[in-house]
Amino acid sequence: MAERILYCHCAYARVVPPETKSAVLDGLAERDVGFEAVPDLCEMAARADPRLRELASEGPLRIAACYPRAVKWLFASAGVNLDGQKPVILNMRTERAERVLNGLLESPGLADVEEPPGSVEAGHEGRPGNGGSTQ
Repeated sequence: MAERILYCHCAYARVVPPETKSAVLDGLAERDVGFEAVPDLCEMAARADPRLRELASEGPLRIAACYPRAVKWLFASAGVNLDGQKPVILNMRTERAERVLNGLLESPGLADVEEPPGSVEAGHEGRPGNGGSTQ
């Protein structure tokens, strides 16, 4: 099954630089590649949107959003475990648009792109409420 591209516009949190979101979305639109764009994965998870389950069930995903662990938790809140399909999750909060686009389009098997060491979010690897690791 071919990998599919999912782009999150992070419309409500406003945590992704607008120029990064625009460059990634424009870059996807300019290429002859299919992709699904959603306004905000966080909002979808908050509403328990069944589309999250549908997106995950349609095959392996390459996701442009924010922190990989946050994206996995959002899907988990909808009852979907992404770990089995090993998604590629690219972080538009911390990566340049060119790197995100390259990861979506050209780099099969690219590992999750986490935040750099020493960032505010670094070191918070466990799932909320269980004290365990995401690995």
